[in-house]
Amino acid sequence: MIDDQTAAGSHSLGDLLRRSARRSPDKTAVVDGARRLSFAELDTVVNRTANALAERGVRHGDRVAVLSRNRLEYVVLSFGLARLGALMVPINFMLNGAEVGYVLRHSGAVGLVAEDGLHEVAVAALGHVDAGTVGVLGWLGAAGATPPDGWEHAGAWLEHPDAAAPEVVVADTDPLRLMYTSGTESRPKGAIHSSRSLIAQYVSCIVGGEMTPDDVEVHALPMYHCAQLDCFLGPDIYLGATSIILPAPEPERVLAALEEHRATKFFAPPTVWIGLLRCPAFDATDLTSLRKGYYGASPMPLEVLREMQRRLPDLRLWNFYGQTELAPLATVLGPDEQVSHAGSAGRPVLNVETRVVDDAGRDVPSGEVGEIVHRSPQVTGGYWNDPEKTAEAFQGGWFHSGDLGVMSEDGHLSVVDRKKDMIKTGGENVASREVEEVLYEHPAVAEVAVFALPDPRWVEAVTAAVVVRDGASVAADDLLALCRERLAGFKVPKRLILVDSLPKNPSGKILKRELRERFAAA
Repeated sequence: MIDDQTAAGSHSLGDLLRRSARRSPDKTAVVDGARRLSFAELDTVVNRTANALAERGVRHGDRVAVLSRNRLEYVVLSFGLARLGALMVPINFMLNGAEVGYVLRHSGAVGLVAEDGLHEVAVAALGHVDAGTVGVLGWLGAAGATPPDGWEHAGAWLEHPDAAAPEVVVADTDPLRLMYTSGTESRPKGAIHSSRSLIAQYVSCIVGGEMTPDDVEVHALPMYHCAQLDCFLGPDIYLGATSIILPAPEPERVLAALEEHRATKFFAPPTVWIGLLRCPAFDATDLTSLRKGYYGASPMPLEVLREMQRRLPDLRLWNFYGQTELAPLATVLGPDEQVSHAGSAGRPVLNVETRVVDDAGRDVPSGEVGEIVHRSPQVTGGYWNDPEKTAEAFQGGWFHSGDLGVMSEDGHLSVVDRKKDMIKTGGENVASREVEEVLYEHPAVAEVAVFALPDPRWVEAVTAAVVVRDGASVAADDLLALCRERLAGFKVPKRLILVDSLPKNPSGKILKRELRERFAAA
């Protein structure tokens, strides 16, 4: 039984949905295609699922992995596992079987829930763990369909007969989420988050992003990523706002959903916003309800920002910057500063303190480059089974982000680059973002990625991969001429490559690592 005093002071992730359900029981909480649940119905379904998982042996502290695209069950599992005090382990559905197997093995997962379309990957992943260690296998397929041998239909968990709230003590510091970061290492690290870190981050998002219970939001970016899951879905549930779930950020489908549901807010990285602007259906779509737009992963190119302001004049924009270990929001650039501070990540949010420091942990002067460090209740509880990486990240009592930045005199942070993406050419440092911003000025350019390639003379050569807009044409020499006009000579790309597309992960983030690998051998 739950201790009376503990119960009275409970403020865990599993509590948030129940409170919204009591405030607004009949309000629509989640829409997934033809499936629509009110907050009261969602609360009940979460209890049923939690009890079904408990019946299958999932206990406080256990890890259950989820390999799926966005769907209603993702929302249900995130809160159902939280009510048991179990950790959800969202897995990138772009990984192969061996990579998924590593996450299962490293996390010690006792369960795996996999979408039907990812079943083959899931089976391959199980071949990389000891037999029987992943004992709970849930399959997400069509209602009434027969699951593969050895799996059970996880959809049935939502209909478990016991709808009572599980009587499990969940402290606000208990780990509830294990988010594996892509990082720069050969193996991803598992960042641990608790109710304390997640809810502190939700408050920062709500205040910094001016979120309200009246919001209607389309969630199209993958929920395995903490940006969609915890900057937007979590706060929406906390507030009692309405969430529209899409499986992927396909431009035509996103635009149709924004119009159909009279959505008021939408989050996507710049690459997806660019895709919406280029979509033939854009101008014919009624987007008058859309008032709040959010972007992250990289700054919005200035020319794209100006285009958005022309074509969506009533849309207010926020830049959300952060990382998985901050749950993930760290700083926000608000609507009134998008042009005056273009390219900036903004100021630290309510529950985050941010500095820019040198290698000795000392503040660098305004305008100088240093490493971005944070102190916050949002910060990860450490890396799963990796005390050395944990200690390294928390040197000096601050979380070391691995990002390089500059702090202005008025407190605005500009992210120069990841340490790994800072190009060191001929003894000089070049921020890839600065070169990208110049190339975006050319009207024929749709997308750009600047990165380093090994070079016998320069050690690292500034290299640019450029996607040309549909119907436009431009020569590489013309783009290089533009760079020479705008940049110091050492910053001008030594190599400029015109490509049909840039590799991206499902979150829309450009995968520079793949570009480096592809063109290093060319």
